[in-house]
Amino acid sequence: MAELKHVGRIISTKQRCLVAYRTLPGESDSCLVIPTDALSDSYHNSIINLVEGQAGQDANEFADVLMRSTFTDGSNMLVWLHQNGRLLKMGTSAIEMNPTPGVTVQLSELNQIIAEQKGVAVGDLAVRPQFEERNSTAAKEVAKVDAPSEATPTATATVELTPEAQAKEFRSQADRLAKQAAEMRRKAEELVPTKKSK
Repeated sequence: MAELKHVGRIISTKQRCLVAYRTLPGESDSCLVIPTDALSDSYHNSIINLVEGQAGQDANEFADVLMRSTFTDGSNMLVWLHQNGRLLKMGTSAIEMNPTPGVTVQLSELNQIIAEQKGVAVGDLAVRPQFEERNSTAAKEVAKVDAPSEATPTATATVELTPEAQAKEFRSQADRLAKQAAEMRRKAEELVPTKKSK
């Protein structure tokens, strides 16, 4: 099986995640991750297809591809993840990468290896997005993540959805599915109206 970049898990909770940024400017021991298990099916499938695709695997940082990609509803992936609290700031030592089944390496160690290969310090690995040059709305939105907030736990926090948050997500998914079902029924009726039994 081919190696997959950007794929890992949160060590403390064993939650699967994708690493958007391996390091952050000025915080070489921090990263931004996307816990994928909590995403609804359509968002989950879109983001997994992206990371497994050529663009995702060619990217040095997965966030670069997210910035240029959209979900099926047309929303920018990176902005949506940020606005919905799905980009979590974690310590690099709290994440283990899983490039292939059965193989793990702590992100902090991986960053050290990459820095040595490039002949730079780990702190120099952080991507410094050209926010001003690209004038990207997505990049500007995510730039706000650097400051810890309630939506972005610090590196010492464990990342687990509370039962209330999980229930809210399930209700939201159920509402979306109910709307889709109603729309499909309406289209079916337009195509072939239901015959009333006598």
